[in-house]
Amino acid sequence: MKEYFNNIFTALYTILVGMKITFRHLFIPAVTIQYPDVKLKLPERERNRLYVNMDDCIGCDQCSRACPVSCIEIETVKSVPGEDLGKTSNGKKKVLWVTKFNIDFAKCCYCQLCVFPCPTECIYMTDVYEFSEYERENLIYDFVPLTPEEREQKKNNYEKFMAEKAAADAAAKQAPKEEPKKES
Repeated sequence: MKEYFNNIFTALYTILVGMKITFRHLFIPAVTIQYPDVKLKLPERERNRLYVNMDDCIGCDQCSRACPVSCIEIETVKSVPGEDLGKTSNGKKKVLWVTKFNIDFAKCCYCQLCVFPCPTECIYMTDVYEFSEYERENLIYDFVPLTPEEREQKKNNYEKFMAEKAAADAAAKQAPKEEPKKES
C-alpha cells in the first residue's frame, strides 16, 4: 500500500514540476518571431532578387557577360533611323531595342556580380526574398515591357532596313562608272 501512495505522489509531483515550467514560460516574452506576419529587418547589403529598370537599360550585355552561371539572356536590335528610344536617367542615349531580357532565378546564385559592371545602374538587388514557385518555368522573369508583337515588329523593321541598305549599296556598285575623257 505504501508503494501505491508513493506512485501517486511521484505522478502528482512530476505533473506539478512540468506545470511549473509551463507556467514560467507563459509569462516570458517569446524569442521566436511569427514569420509571415513579422519579418526581421534585413542587413544593409543583403543579396536577394534582381530587378532591372528597363527605362535605363541600354542593352550593353555587360551584366550577362559578368554572370558566372549564365542566368541572364539578352537580345537586342538596333533602332532604325527615325525611331527615338529616348535617354536613360543618366543622360545616355539609347540606340538598341532590348527585345529579350530574361533572368532565370532557378540558376541565379545571387552573387551580385552582374550589378557592378552596368554603366547605367539599371540592374540591382532588391529586398524581396520570397519567390517560391511550383513550376521551374515560373522562375524565369522577363523584364522587357514590349509585347511579343512589338518585339517581332522591331526585328522585322531592322531586317527590312538592312535589306534596303544592302540593295542600295548593290545598286550603287552596279551603276555605270563614267570614265573621264582623255584629251590628247
